[in-house]
Amino acid sequence: MKKILELITEEFENAFEQCGYDRKLGKVGTSNRPDLCQYQCNGAMAGAKLYHKAPIMIANDVAALLQGNDKFSSVEAVNPGFININLDNKFIADYLNEMAGAQKLGCENKNVQTIVVDYGGANVAKPLHIGHLRSAVIGESVKRITKYLGNHVIGDVHLGDWGLQMGLIITELECRKPDLVYFDENYTGEFPKEAPFDIAELEQIYPCASKKAKEDIAFKEKAQEATLKLQSGYAPYTAIWKHIMNVSKVDLKKNYDNLDVEFDLWKGESDAQPYIPDLIQDLVDKGLAYESQGALVVDIAEEGDSKELPPCIVRKSDGAALYATSDIATLVQREQDFKPDKYVYLADKRQDLHYTQFFRVAKKAGIVKPETELIFIGFGTMNGADGKPFKTREGGVMRLENLIAQINDAVYHKIMENRSVSEEEAKNTAKIVGLAALKYGDLSNQASKDYIFDIDRFASFEGNTGPYILYTIVRIKSIIEKYKAENGNMQHIAVNTCDNPEQIALMLEVAKANEIIENAAKELAPHKICSYIYDLSNAFNRFYHGTKILSEEDENKKEGYIALISLVKKVLETCINLLGFEAPDRM
Repeated sequence: MKKILELITEEFENAFEQCGYDRKLGKVGTSNRPDLCQYQCNGAMAGAKLYHKAPIMIANDVAALLQGNDKFSSVEAVNPGFININLDNKFIADYLNEMAGAQKLGCENKNVQTIVVDYGGANVAKPLHIGHLRSAVIGESVKRITKYLGNHVIGDVHLGDWGLQMGLIITELECRKPDLVYFDENYTGEFPKEAPFDIAELEQIYPCASKKAKEDIAFKEKAQEATLKLQSGYAPYTAIWKHIMNVSKVDLKKNYDNLDVEFDLWKGESDAQPYIPDLIQDLVDKGLAYESQGALVVDIAEEGDSKELPPCIVRKSDGAALYATSDIATLVQREQDFKPDKYVYLADKRQDLHYTQFFRVAKKAGIVKPETELIFIGFGTMNGADGKPFKTREGGVMRLENLIAQINDAVYHKIMENRSVSEEEAKNTAKIVGLAALKYGDLSNQASKDYIFDIDRFASFEGNTGPYILYTIVRIKSIIEKYKAENGNMQHIAVNTCDNPEQIALMLEVAKANEIIENAAKELAPHKICSYIYDLSNAFNRFYHGTKILSEEDENKKEGYIALISLVKKVLETCINLLGFEAPDRM
């Protein structure tokens, strides 16, 4: 389905061409002066130099040709050469009725791709904290938006489940529970199926071990030995590692479920390890990797770089692989498994150099095709009111589950203050609205920007917030349910023409939906959808306050109203699903 802007532009392109001008001059955009017109074409201004004519003369030619065109109520040339455009109401209504009946609101994708979205980045044996929020929330939305357009999208959590942290946990576990069979060199039986720790104990073990390693050289060396033994396939330590993975995954899935974030793959750094030896040999054989101060490195600098970029280290002097090596090896694995057209990585923007390095190595080594897109979305920091990274009142890093509980509690109190609902319903609703508040508060900001996390503002039912969007949807639901109760059937209703300015403004806003979603997918920018649904909600609420919908005596008008707000509801619900949350039935 063509976008409404495409249809208007086509008419103007044809008109410019028929008047003897380049059709490229017929590009139409939304007016920045809605008080004067709905759309505007400025092509005559550019055409003046090409054709040595006053722009108003060109504009007059085109405007005259389009007089009587049934798509427009008015086409007016104004000095010095702008063309102001207003659409015919029937054209808008017909477009919305077509959109209502179209699949996916008329969104199209002529270039279906296989896309891997790498987001989450949680470390096993550690609780999720607010530092993991942005990756999970933005990544989930990017996955949903691109999938909505028919792409084959694979979301991978890519766990931090390898390296020294595992050796630290094993070593500390031996200190605490030396009698476990894993530490008995003479033990030859099967290892227990049950883990020797629960998630609470495991989350204590790692920070304790990490602190010890900084203070106790002998402990650190023992942890390094344990890491090497694990990576060499030592069975007792492999068994412990499996316990760590199983216990951690259960807890991580529970927390991600609370965020309504779902991964297709639960791969990690460990899955890439078998690919590393052949990868390094391949880099050497191709003459890309060379020794520098005992380490193996690959130059990544390219002509045209604005700053000096250091080489990518693929193997340290002690023989250990680094994160870059693991990430490149993961690409090898993903190429074998999926052959994606595009990779999208979500991580803190301060990791930009890391992604530049391994992206370039992958391209230079031919691990991915030259045309394969490697995209890094570097996100900013979630800060407190002081402008510094958000902390607990005690100054520590806040666990994600505690953050969710705080915002749910804030929403719950707002519901109980203003509504006469049961405590149980308020709590259930608060979970839905709280998640919307949290996700919308994050996603409404451009990913690369830092933002201030303000619970009171995010939980507000007014302004540019998730609860405001949900309240708008709930309001529409209520009107539709009342209409159904009075009139029953909604099958044959359609959006009608009108002369109501608020209704026309709402209709024009709804008509943008498919274009906005497609652009958000193209630019991997959930914040564009947030901005749009805020505008759409405002347009609906202006229409609602200025129009007697259910009490309208003209049945044809009333049906048109209901058809219109039903489409508004469909658009809003589609968009919030793409953002990763849903609306309750009541608020």
